Amino acid sequence: MSGFQSPRGLRDIREPDASAFAWAEEHAWSAALAAGYARIQLPVAEDSALFERAIGGTSDVVTKELYRLAVRSEESTPLALRPEVTAGVVRAYLQHGMRSEPQPVRLVTVAELFRHDRPQKGRYRQFTQFDIEAIGDAGSGIDIEVIELGTAYLRSVGLRDIEVHLNSVGCPTCRPGYLVVLAKHFAAVADRLSPVDQARLEENPLRLLDSKDEVAVAHAKGAPRFVEHLCADCAEHDRAVREGLSIAGVTVVDAPHLVRGLDYYTKTAWEYLLPGEQGQQGALGGGGRYDGLVELLGGPATPGVGFAIGIDRVVLALQERGLTPAPQRPPAVVVCGIEPGSVGMRIAIASELRASGVSARADVSTRKIGKQLESAVRDTAIAVIIVEPDGSLSLRDLAAGSQAEPGARAMVVSAAAQLARTQGGQ
Repeated sequence: MSGFQSPRGLRDIREPDASAFAWAEEHAWSAALAAGYARIQLPVAEDSALFERAIGGTSDVVTKELYRLAVRSEESTPLALRPEVTAGVVRAYLQHGMRSEPQPVRLVTVAELFRHDRPQKGRYRQFTQFDIEAIGDAGSGIDIEVIELGTAYLRSVGLRDIEVHLNSVGCPTCRPGYLVVLAKHFAAVADRLSPVDQARLEENPLRLLDSKDEVAVAHAKGAPRFVEHLCADCAEHDRAVREGLSIAGVTVVDAPHLVRGLDYYTKTAWEYLLPGEQGQQGALGGGGRYDGLVELLGGPATPGVGFAIGIDRVVLALQERGLTPAPQRPPAVVVCGIEPGSVGMRIAIASELRASGVSARADVSTRKIGKQLESAVRDTAIAVIIVEPDGSLSLRDLAAGSQAEPGARAMVVSAAAQLARTQGGQ
């Protein structure tokens, strides 16, 4: 055994988990593409300043969790592994002139992300997210569309009792007044707050609602509600979103202290949770509106909204409920051969079967035919094609335990394909 192991917080994903991940990801792509969202693939690393500016210098993601890459002498720009997707999507929106396209621009990706966080159940340092972004529409309708799309996806994979915990975090008009009230509330326990939270109290009191420190968490329970300090525009937007979600059949739970973990959110903010769960630790995902982010990153004022759902957490939730799909079954047909020199023909026949839509593999070993057949049985194959010494083919039906007389290649390959389709549903 090698002395090397996967680094802490990073892991190998093997069967049956690998099939469950692929299944959840395929459902994510299908849900988004069917709703009119276009694929986008982003680089795994970006200018670290992009995340620092977009996410906020006082957020845990930037201060504690960002993986910064060492700067090589020939590079002038410090890079960081992406900890989230939205900043990169907005960067791409600006870089590629997407503002000139019909708005909103609807984009989807399923991406690997990295955060130097304390590994725990459902949280890893490398993880996968299903991300949806809609940029260029300030109306409440796009909020409803995006929130419902995430809900529909989670329901489609089997999490039918999903809840949307919803809040409004205001806008530049009403947020300053709320921050004054919030700072006054936490000032009563300022001397008991951690040094990090004391800095937040001075720089951005909103982050205290997202703190994991025991003193801040306890005091946050009695904090003033943002909804009571919204301006007229934010209050109307919040009302319209809630009304629309109700009509769309989405269960909404009021979450007056939900702020998410990133500084760029405005107005609508939400999380997807299963009944009985609470907080970001229990959330399957979440999102919000970010009407000031494009401008913050150097573009013109442009509204946006999006969500990210953790594939790792979705798979874990499904496993806990016994809902994970069966792993990908082994090939339905195995092509064996009696003579070692038949390996090339075995591979060609297996390739021909796959081209016709039937899963197949060639046994490329030089083992005796008995051992090859044992391997096919162990892999739960439906049929075995045997290349005879004279080049003819025999077909063995493993379920029936019968073997046909040797025949011509086209006839035997066709019969094997039909057997696989009939018994294996291919």
